[in-house]
Amino acid sequence: MTAPPAPLHGTALLVIDMQRDFCEPEGYAAHVGLDIARLRQPIQNIARLLAAARRQGLTRVYTREGHRPDLADLTAAKRERCAMAGAPIGSPGPLGRLLIRGEYGHGIIDALAPLTGEAVVDKPGYDAFHATGLARLLDDAGIRHLILTGVTMDVCVHSTLRAAVDRGYRCTTVADACAATDPTLHAAALAMIGGEGGIFGTVIDTDALLRIWQMPSPGETA
Repeated sequence: MTAPPAPLHGTALLVIDMQRDFCEPEGYAAHVGLDIARLRQPIQNIARLLAAARRQGLTRVYTREGHRPDLADLTAAKRERCAMAGAPIGSPGPLGRLLIRGEYGHGIIDALAPLTGEAVVDKPGYDAFHATGLARLLDDAGIRHLILTGVTMDVCVHSTLRAAVDRGYRCTTVADACAATDPTLHAAALAMIGGEGGIFGTVIDTDALLRIWQMPSPGETA
């Protein structure tokens, strides 16, 4: 575990896809048969990081995966895959139409609800940069270092991480503030980050990151 290689003023905390559709037992993930308990495990640590980031004045950005009500942004391949998995996108469920923007299930869970002024980026795919304004938002805020949290570690978190690295962002992934439904995949996804001298950035845990944020900046006294 290593320290984030960037000053706080150039850093953003990303909270990826902590939506009711993924984290509540009536949502999309449950319809696919995924282990919701595992997807809920990072909630407390993400809440701790959000609270600290708010105190520090760091930029906070939430992402939500979902599609337009007319499904115009849903690719045929994704439509077919989700249908085969038993959860057709746009089909009705207890939280509204599955993975559709504006439905109750599409929203961020109450425990991590965004505050007024915190950015929420809606994305039609796994990579939060694809077909979104995320890059512009980060550039306008002078962000060059991303701290990644959320679900799922092996899909949306890793897809966003890889895209961010290709765009030149320094990245830190918070291991215990992310989750996958399969612990083997979670471990493998984390292990891939550190290959070739940290090809996809650094990995840290919540407690260690919070300690770093409490340290005085160079030239300051505690």
